[in-house]
Amino acid sequence: MLKRIALAVSLSSLAGGATADQFSFVALGDMPYGKPADVYGAYEALIGKINRRSPDLVVHVGNTKSGSTPCSDQMRDDQLGFLNSYDAAVIYTPGDNEWTDCHRKKAGEFDPLDRLAYIRIKYFADPATSFGKTPIALDHQGAEGYPENARVTHKGVAFIAAHVVGSNNNFEIRDPAAAKEFFARNEATTRWLTDSFSAAGDADAIVVAIHADMFEFDFNSFGKEGWLRHSGFASFGPALQKAAAEFGKPVLLVFGDSHVFRVFGPFPKTAPNVTALEVFGAADMHAVEVDAASKGVFSFAPVINPAL
Repeated sequence: MLKRIALAVSLSSLAGGATADQFSFVALGDMPYGKPADVYGAYEALIGKINRRSPDLVVHVGNTKSGSTPCSDQMRDDQLGFLNSYDAAVIYTPGDNEWTDCHRKKAGEFDPLDRLAYIRIKYFADPATSFGKTPIALDHQGAEGYPENARVTHKGVAFIAAHVVGSNNNFEIRDPAAAKEFFARNEATTRWLTDSFSAAGDADAIVVAIHADMFEFDFNSFGKEGWLRHSGFASFGPALQKAAAEFGKPVLLVFGDSHVFRVFGPFPKTAPNVTALEVFGAADMHAVEVDAASKGVFSFAPVINPAL
């Protein structure tokens, strides 16, 4: 893991120096995993360290619980409390463990669509306002039934949250209800992405936050541009490539899902202006601080959990 940290920092150093509009945000996801008595204390320690660093924003890319812990209302409510315990405004996009994988026996055999509905009702009761102790106003897709899709521009950088999750984005052809949900959300979310890029035309850079690791594990090493499981990302992935290429200015894609801290160029041929940041996961319950300037200068530094 230390080698991955060194690689990420060395890549970011190529971006250049800071500007007067520089600010920072912290990105994290896929945590906390495990029984509350075992993991909540360490997660609270990380939140405390993040609060002491005073970032402008926090971006949580989902999976606030493991796929094998209960998808109960209590678990959901605990995680909502954590999201609101950050001093900064928090932008959150759901992960698959919050709803898609809740049918698993260890997760309580819940109906995934019921869990998704609970999140939308409880977490996004006021989709025009972010999470955190210092909430900010957000634009959102709530009028179409997708309040979790949100965006805001901060100091020249546009932030876009798009609901794209692991487990093949919930595209399960053996489950008609899941497939129906996928097609509707995928169409709305892909359109939200392209509309948000258009709305951010005057921004100096764009940050896109999703949960899913859409990519083949080693595709970047071989210069390929493809998807981990093609069908679930076949619309959103190419739409991101196209929108980013047309935007032309720096784009940072922040995601989780695979629990490997890395910084890389996902589209070296079609959209070389895109940098991807995958955040730490549950086994390494750390975060990443991103220094961002209005001209699209990004640099990355791990925020190491003091409890680990």
